Amino acid sequence: MIITRSPLRITLGGGGTDLPSYYEAHEGFLIAAAIDRYVYITVHDTFVDDLIVKYSKLERVKHARELEHPIIREAMALLELDGPYLEIASMADIPAGTGLGSSGAFTTALLKALHTHRRGLVHPSELAAEACRIEIDILKEPIGKQDQYIAAYGGITCFRFKRDGAVEAWPLALSHEARANLEDNLMLFFTGYSRPAGAILKEQDDRTRNSDKDMIENLHCVKQIGLASNAALEAGDLAEFGRLMHEHWLHKKQRSGSMSNSLIDGCYEHARANGAIGGKLIGGGGGGFLLLYTEDKKRLRRAMLEKCLKEVRVRFDFEGTKVIVQ
Repeated sequence: MIITRSPLRITLGGGGTDLPSYYEAHEGFLIAAAIDRYVYITVHDTFVDDLIVKYSKLERVKHARELEHPIIREAMALLELDGPYLEIASMADIPAGTGLGSSGAFTTALLKALHTHRRGLVHPSELAAEACRIEIDILKEPIGKQDQYIAAYGGITCFRFKRDGAVEAWPLALSHEARANLEDNLMLFFTGYSRPAGAILKEQDDRTRNSDKDMIENLHCVKQIGLASNAALEAGDLAEFGRLMHEHWLHKKQRSGSMSNSLIDGCYEHARANGAIGGKLIGGGGGGFLLLYTEDKKRLRRAMLEKCLKEVRVRFDFEGTKVIVQ
């Protein structure tokens, strides 16, 4: 049996500039951090002349091309696997649709497992590129590249998305003290509901491709905030990073009327009034997880309990997509 895992992620700056509609014209930049919540994939041989796939549904087919699950179907096609006598199953620490990059983590974990099944080695950059090819090029999802790349690499990582589609990756140069304080002072709260981000991202993607001035200027500002966040973090100025998170959220909300709602806005303002320096919804928006930066965790934790928001405590993951059983 092969078991792989890929970390979920939080975005620390520059989110939204990783969509092809933006970076192909202007180049993107963002900082993402992998967290210790994972998507797991198991692959093992069976004695049954079928391909069995288990996720939220159960599929049993003769050939991979007959699968309904688009990512598994296309991943097996990419690696030229047909599937008889094989069983594939998935599970996750946190449900999909909550803004933590579960689709990219699923795809990288799946590809890592299938490469391992074929006795192949794959570099994180190749793994992420294959995942992007499946989700963006083949399945035409209106998403960016950060989820696949941060899942593959892990760590607290800076990414530059080049106009030609190439991706440069390097670790954020944090001091040990700054990294420990950042990990301690970031707090993650579930808003109580999940949502598919596709519609919001498609709106951004369509407006960017149509050269919408307001959208492009918004993304330019977000990229500059990401670069400023990089400088603040590397200087150890975490309070400034928190302030930049707030500025980022204000710009992010301007992209779509569906980005937030009165309940989320109320929770965020309550957090700001109770010790949060800054924060934002993680992912495409509309629901999922609220990420907050504070230097008064006890006060903020009590305030979020008043709003009935569940805290999920996380640490950073520095291993990326990996095989844990073989």
